[in-house]
Amino acid sequence: MTEAVTPPSPFDPPPLPPEKPEAAAAGVTAEDVRDGAVVALAVGVAGLLLGLLWVWLAPRVQYVSNGESVFLRNSESEARIGSDGTFFLLSAGLGVLSAAGTFLWRRGGGVPLVIGLAAGSLFAALVGWRFGLWLGPSPDLAAAAATAGKGVPFDAPLQLLAHGALLVWPMTAVLAHLGLTALWSPRDPEPGPPPGWTGYHHPTHPDPPEPLHP
Repeated sequence: MTEAVTPPSPFDPPPLPPEKPEAAAAGVTAEDVRDGAVVALAVGVAGLLLGLLWVWLAPRVQYVSNGESVFLRNSESEARIGSDGTFFLLSAGLGVLSAAGTFLWRRGGGVPLVIGLAAGSLFAALVGWRFGLWLGPSPDLAAAAATAGKGVPFDAPLQLLAHGALLVWPMTAVLAHLGLTALWSPRDPEPGPPPGWTGYHHPTHPDPPEPLHP
């Protein structure tokens, strides 16, 4: 017993050409990995700028010494919170700038590029934090008080009380880059009809049968 085979209709579209093996196997290339590494390195170095701006713009907490102990000059000052806020805002701004620079350099995007941007941004935040602490006032309060003298206010070292601010740069960079990619990245053209297929059918209708006369 054989299975009936339905012959193809002349109005069916022609079959699609087979995909090329190299196109199906295309994925992450060595060039993509290289671009991701370049982005990570460039953004990581930009962390020095974060530290420099943090030292320059952050409000300062001041201490004063009575010769025996060190006290806050203004116990109601919000400078400590302002230091965290400055770091937060600078990280967010630099995250947007790094995402825009990465997108303008490689509009195609890709997983390695996003990974490089995220890793470089996190490293940049750490570099900016430690570099800012190193550039700022000395953490040795006793030595700073002795240098300033009794009753003379002196700047306290920078502090980042909310360590979660270190994630602001990478999170902002990745989200901004994804948004830019979704809005303005080049899109693949939609596949057109196969060759020889017009999409219009003009079936021929057979003549109606002649009426039968008795």
